[in-house]
Amino acid sequence: MSELEKRIAQQIELRADDGAKTLTGYAAKFNTPTGIADYFVEQIAPGAFSETIKGDVRCLFNHDSDNVLGRTASRTLRLWEDDIGLRFEVDLPDTNLGRDIGKLVERRDISGCSFGFRALKQTWDDTTSPPGRTLEKVEISEISIVTFPAYPDTSVGLRSLEAARADAETAKAAEQRKAENAAAAARRLAEKRAIQEQKFRGI
Repeated sequence: MSELEKRIAQQIELRADDGAKTLTGYAAKFNTPTGIADYFVEQIAPGAFSETIKGDVRCLFNHDSDNVLGRTASRTLRLWEDDIGLRFEVDLPDTNLGRDIGKLVERRDISGCSFGFRALKQTWDDTTSPPGRTLEKVEISEISIVTFPAYPDTSVGLRSLEAARADAETAKAAEQRKAENAAAAARRLAEKRAIQEQKFRGI
């Protein structure tokens, strides 16, 4: 299985209805090329989340599993795709953490979110510099409201790039072996036909 990676997004918003506070925004946007630490340029294809968001996903604070803000299983976190990307809403709990985060977002001291994922299906374009990566299907593990938006796992992305290049080399070698085997089989068939024709002519 591919390793866990994290990516950032910006512009979360705070809504207050009847005293309850809800954070909303995009955890990811489609077809938006993003440079990942000069290693590669990444974009997410529409539909990449359509199946995996049906699972049990949590909203955390700073990727800490002890700081749960919402959960899809309890409907306190809602995820869906639209034409722009992966949209989320999380109803902040009436706890010290929930109230603190609501106030910090309201003051714009916190304005970013992040999501953790595993790449289930991806394609690489090595014809560009830096190379391009398209995430076609991803498994979401969690989204997080974060204090310091960053790309902490670019090393995982680099390993993904190296693995993709190794896979490409393996596929190229396999295709070459396949072509060589086909050519050898064609030669053997031609030699066999030549022998049969010689026997038929009595040579």
